[in-house]
Amino acid sequence: MSERRHTLAKTASYEADPDEVGRVLLLYSGGLDTSVMLKWIQDEYDAEVVALTVNLGQPDEDYEVVKGKAVALGALECHVIDAREEFARDYVLPAIKANALYGGGYPLFTALGRPLIAKLAVEYAKQSGCDTIAHGCTGKGNDQVRIEATVATLAPEMKIIAPVRGWQMGREEEIEYARKHGIPVKGGTEAPPYSIDDNLWGRSSEGGPIEDLDEPPRDDVFELVTHPTKAPDMPEDVAVEFERGVPVALDGERLELVELLTRAGDLGRRHGVGIVDHIEDRIVGLKVRDIYEVPAAAIILPAHKELEKLTGTIHQNNFKPQLDTQWGFLVYAGLWHEPLLENLNAYMDSVSEQVTGTITMRLYKGSAVPVKRSSPNALYDKDLAGFGESGGLFSQQASPGFIELWSLQSRMAYRVRNRERKDT
Repeated sequence: MSERRHTLAKTASYEADPDEVGRVLLLYSGGLDTSVMLKWIQDEYDAEVVALTVNLGQPDEDYEVVKGKAVALGALECHVIDAREEFARDYVLPAIKANALYGGGYPLFTALGRPLIAKLAVEYAKQSGCDTIAHGCTGKGNDQVRIEATVATLAPEMKIIAPVRGWQMGREEEIEYARKHGIPVKGGTEAPPYSIDDNLWGRSSEGGPIEDLDEPPRDDVFELVTHPTKAPDMPEDVAVEFERGVPVALDGERLELVELLTRAGDLGRRHGVGIVDHIEDRIVGLKVRDIYEVPAAAIILPAHKELEKLTGTIHQNNFKPQLDTQWGFLVYAGLWHEPLLENLNAYMDSVSEQVTGTITMRLYKGSAVPVKRSSPNALYDKDLAGFGESGGLFSQQASPGFIELWSLQSRMAYRVRNRERKDT
């Protein structure tokens, strides 16, 4: 492999020419790709590198080791940022209020994390005197869109490089490069069976055996959630309390948002809740299969949606899901700063003013279903809902007049459109 490679021709104004690159802020995970990138950028661009690692709740990550590795590979410094609270408050919480799922199954945990990571990259690039931001996304995924669109929006003067997208190195070539330059290879030289991404809102696995649509997911893919067949034989109920759309307590214990999401995730994991086998339409035009493990989202989202349904009118409950779908699409597509998203968030916050109460979810062998509901704002009257006579909000004797008016146009249309049939 040659020591230096030619960069690809620019197709966007924000892509960096080699002579424009002096100091690079690298989004650094400590894995093979970004470790090779750290050294490669220094050689290819003759540039200084500042590393940035962001903690969004990835489990089992030793950030001191990551930081030490970056510095050992030549980074001027490595910033390790604990962004869990900001992620939960400013990104996951709006998603909860929007009942956010993409394609009916994906709770957007990676899509929510990328604009925050990109925002932090811009901030630390400016603080560190960097003129360029580098990331490790491929040319096939959505993350390149989410990161670059955010950087280009917040800092149009900043240049971007994406080495993995252009250097044409496969895994074996990356390993060869790593050995040649003394780069430790995390997990050894065996190719991992899956590509993994995770944070406190969920975990994704893709690639490898998952790409075979004829096969069910293998047991080795499940590293976060207990397989439902191995979950406890007894169900467990958990009461999720909300105030104005914000989850604030589990089983009566008030918790900060990060701790609440973590505890909900622990409960869901134990009971096999939150496994999603998903065929997904990517923004770049591909269909892919992903296995998601989303135990916290699988409890919190349906609980919120159930409470929202209890406190909303029929018109709100018919209309808001359309906006929820649009919200999810914009976030999935990497348009976090699209003005329409701000408009939608204002509506979500308005609806959430009434979303106060408690939903009890029953967890059992992969399922999480609401079994109890209460709210001071519930638009529900058990007397009216029953079969007995009621002197409550309306008189049952008024129903025939309502029925006659309600069905008037439908009855007229039926007669008009069937008159020829009657004539024959």
